[in-house]
Amino acid sequence: MGSLDGKIAVVTGASSGIGEATARRLAGAGARVFLAARREDRLAALAAELGGGCGYLALDLAQPEAPAALLADVTARFGTPDIVVHNAGVLHVGTVDEFDLANLQPMIALNYESVVRGSHLFARAMKAAGRGDIINISSIGANIVSPGTGIYGGLKKALEMYTDALRIELAGTGVRVGLVAPGMTSTEIFEPMKAAGKEGWDTYIPALEPDDIARAILFMLEQPRRAKTARIHVYSGHEGY
Repeated sequence: MGSLDGKIAVVTGASSGIGEATARRLAGAGARVFLAARREDRLAALAAELGGGCGYLALDLAQPEAPAALLADVTARFGTPDIVVHNAGVLHVGTVDEFDLANLQPMIALNYESVVRGSHLFARAMKAAGRGDIINISSIGANIVSPGTGIYGGLKKALEMYTDALRIELAGTGVRVGLVAPGMTSTEIFEPMKAAGKEGWDTYIPALEPDDIARAILFMLEQPRRAKTARIHVYSGHEGY
C-alpha cells in the first residue's frame, strides 16, 4: 500500500520541473493525481505515463478565473481534492536600472494572486469535507536579499506570510497548510534569464534536482494527521546561506 492511497492530489505547474517531479512522487505513493499547467501536450504525455486514472487540465493559472475552473474540473471528475500543491511560478529579475516593469503584473498574477485565489477556494472545499492538505511552494529568495531579486523575493515573502496566516486560521479544521521553500533548483524557471542573455543562477553552483523538492513535499504529506509541518527549506549543499 502507498502512503497516499485513495487521495486526490492536484499539482499546478505540472508540465515540468518541480511540479512534474511532485506529480511522479505523489502518484508513486498511491495518489490519484490531477495535473494543471499551460502546455497541454506535456500534461497529456505525463498523465498517460502515470496512468491510474490521472487527469489534467490545460489553463493559464495567472488568469483570475483559472483557480475556480481548476477546482470545479477536478471536483466534477474526481471528487473533492485531498491535496493541492501550488507550484506554478515565473521568475523575472533585474536591478532598478534593468527590471522590465512589463514583467511585474504577470509575476504578481501567477506567483501570488493565483496561489491566494487557489488556496482560498481549495481551503473552503477541504474545510467542508473536514480534511485536506495545501502546500504552497515558496523560495529561499523570500528570506535572502540580493540585488535584482527584490520583486520576486518580495512576492514570495508575501506568499509565506499569507500561507502562515491560512495555516493558523484553519487549525482544528482537519485542513493542514504548509510551505516548501526550495534553494537553487535546476528547472525551466531560469529560461527567461537565459533568453535575456544572462546565465541562469543554476549554472553557478551544483543545483538541487526537482525530485529533491518533490521528496520534501511528500515528507510533509506523509506526517500523521496529529502533526502539521509548517515549512521546509531545502538548500543545495553548495549554498552557504
